[in-house]
Amino acid sequence: MSGRFLLFLAAFLSLGLSLTACGPQRGHRQPCPAGQLCLEYGNGGDPQSLDPQIATTTNEAAILRELFDGMYTDGPDGSPELGVAAKPPDVSPDGLVWTFHLRPEKWSDGQPVTANDFVYAYRRMLTPSTGSSYAYLLYLLKNGQAVNEGKAPPEAVGARAIDDETLQLTLEHPASYLPQLLKHQAYFPIPAHLLIARGDAWKNPGVMVSNGAYTLTSWRLGDYVRITKNPLYRDAAHVCFDRVDFFPTIDPISAMRRVLAGELDVNSTIQSNRVRMLRKDPKSAPYVRSHPFLNTVYLALNIKDVPALRKLEVRQAISMAIDREFITDKVLAAGQVPTTSFVPLGIADYLPRDAPHPGAYWVTWPLDRRQAEARRLLTAAGYGPDHPLNLEIKTSDGGNNAAVQSIQSDLKSVGVDIHLRLEDGAVVFQSLNMRDFQMGTAGWVADYDDPMTYLALLKSDTGQQNYGDYDNPDYDALLAKSDNEPDAAKRTALLVQAEQLAMDDANMVPLYDGVNLSMVSPHITGWVDNDADIHPIRYLCRNDAGGRAAK
Repeated sequence: MSGRFLLFLAAFLSLGLSLTACGPQRGHRQPCPAGQLCLEYGNGGDPQSLDPQIATTTNEAAILRELFDGMYTDGPDGSPELGVAAKPPDVSPDGLVWTFHLRPEKWSDGQPVTANDFVYAYRRMLTPSTGSSYAYLLYLLKNGQAVNEGKAPPEAVGARAIDDETLQLTLEHPASYLPQLLKHQAYFPIPAHLLIARGDAWKNPGVMVSNGAYTLTSWRLGDYVRITKNPLYRDAAHVCFDRVDFFPTIDPISAMRRVLAGELDVNSTIQSNRVRMLRKDPKSAPYVRSHPFLNTVYLALNIKDVPALRKLEVRQAISMAIDREFITDKVLAAGQVPTTSFVPLGIADYLPRDAPHPGAYWVTWPLDRRQAEARRLLTAAGYGPDHPLNLEIKTSDGGNNAAVQSIQSDLKSVGVDIHLRLEDGAVVFQSLNMRDFQMGTAGWVADYDDPMTYLALLKSDTGQQNYGDYDNPDYDALLAKSDNEPDAAKRTALLVQAEQLAMDDANMVPLYDGVNLSMVSPHITGWVDNDADIHPIRYLCRNDAGGRAAK
């Protein structure tokens, strides 16, 4: 989710980690009511939750951005544009106090959207019992971390309603990227009046009210999530589709065929090694949408619980033994870029794409030299024929696992025996959160367009999403210093130093920068390829819509 962003778990594209559910494979398109326009959307997997304060995955974010608007919202290309905010905020000279004036908007039940709905949402999200894994995104608010750690009451958080139409946010430190964050689901308002009346039932279909372009109509687990146009949305006249069905498409090859057959209009991914074939066929080529992606795919390492992985020599040996170029060029073959960095190329307020980036000290070595050094490091760490190193990689049983099998082969060549444990994608995701893994395929899609969306994951106090429980006080200190550095160039230098420190510690194994891949019917208009892979449905339409048009 840029702001997404997300978030999510970013899918381990074509290595298999995506949150999926078993949905029926249909042989026809869902019927659409007469006089209406319907969009059939393959969304990768069933959501685990549609509570914006609990949701973490990209397939959840794709639905939630249609149901809710924050102070900022996603534009057609995923960039921030004004949402509930009537105009850009008033910002204090020190950059700490942001005052927003709300549009006169309504929830889908006709109740007004007020500043208190934002305050209520932020207090709820930071309350420890809510259990939000994205709560750390609100640590930017004054006292946000203290509230989340139970050291301060919810009322202490730096968000207050001056009146129904005015929201004031007070920050811990200046953050020019706040508009990016405010379009993330973590910063959405929630209908306080409904939660007070209905409790946890507020998020159920038929009960939930929303302030976005659509409302939640139904959710049949493993089948579809249905949303319908919200007539009270401020720009409802320009929303083209009356109904959208999101389907869990566990099998990307089957989903690809369904798009080509006209049963689906969109599928949110393509199996990577099918892209070249699709592009060669003039019938399927117009359906392929691809763009560089703010996404890093990596192996998470459970350093805390696996004794072998506590040794830096072992972690470096594992990373340097992997032939990333073979994975990206031969196995995936859709434009992925091999990397030993965590922050992907092209992110805003960081290094130019063609500049040297933080990464492994051995990145320029040829593979044979790297693998020879990996064997030496493993021997130095006490592993060899008489004391073999056996480790497990937990990965999804869906999609194409050729890439992770390539990793298994590379590690075998330096004396590390890898067992691949294939499980349902949702189980893998839960295992990462619960630290029930040794190594696991993982990925991260930028929640917002700033390097902190990656680097903050590795802070010692981040929580669940710091899968490897990386804990380095020097790293934390560099990020804290960058937060309070007003000079952009000096801030970048501090972030570069922090990333390099983390990469030197080899707390994870970066593999490649991803590409976003979607199957989109040529009949769909308004789709804008972008590096955040955000495509708000309220901007989409059909070229045969009979005069209707999204703005």
